[in-house]
Amino acid sequence: MTSPARRHYQRITAAKAAGDAQSGQPQGGDQYELHAAALWEARRTLKGIKSTEAKIAKKRELLPEFDAYVAGVLDAGNGAQDDVLMTVMLWRFDIGDLDGGLAIAEYAINNGLETPDRFERDTPSLVAEQVAEEALKQLEEDESNATGLVDQLTRAEAITQAADMHDPIRAKLHKAIGYALRDAGAAEDALDHLKRALSLNDRVGVKKDIEKLERFIKQQNTSQGDNAQG
Repeated sequence: MTSPARRHYQRITAAKAAGDAQSGQPQGGDQYELHAAALWEARRTLKGIKSTEAKIAKKRELLPEFDAYVAGVLDAGNGAQDDVLMTVMLWRFDIGDLDGGLAIAEYAINNGLETPDRFERDTPSLVAEQVAEEALKQLEEDESNATGLVDQLTRAEAITQAADMHDPIRAKLHKAIGYALRDAGAAEDALDHLKRALSLNDRVGVKKDIEKLERFIKQQNTSQGDNAQG
């Protein structure tokens, strides 16, 4: 395990190198090279694991090694292209750390960072889809934090809103926001997002849930009206 003093040194030196780098140019510096080598070893380890569940567990184990470096770049970075940073972002999404992934995503999108060459999609599309898919997975769990997911999903929507992306990806994000809002008790807002998802992709799979929400809202309004008259 890396000592606190070592982590502090990594953060400070990573911040200095990121601050010295030019926007749009490849990131360099000793800390970048060290963490790029560590990432290469980590990816080689992951390639030897067949189970998706086991891969996620391994990523969760490996990620803390990169925390100080990432913090340094986010502290002082000028937007240099950084494959270590971008891979850590995607791994954080993979393990369900949406806040951690979104912190990097906001920096990456604001500075025009591209995904590593092995990924075919642009950064905003990848962020929107990964956040939506992870949120939908968490919403299926019995003890999911719907209110927290609403905050994370709306943050993802905000930082990707101006990007040009395929409609089915944006539809998936609106679907996830709609379901999170529904589970958080905001039925009318949920309905708006589910209708938006359907308008972007009529095969997104929300038609029955829209009908259920419409019935629920109608019943709720009727009940409120009866109570007001009584």
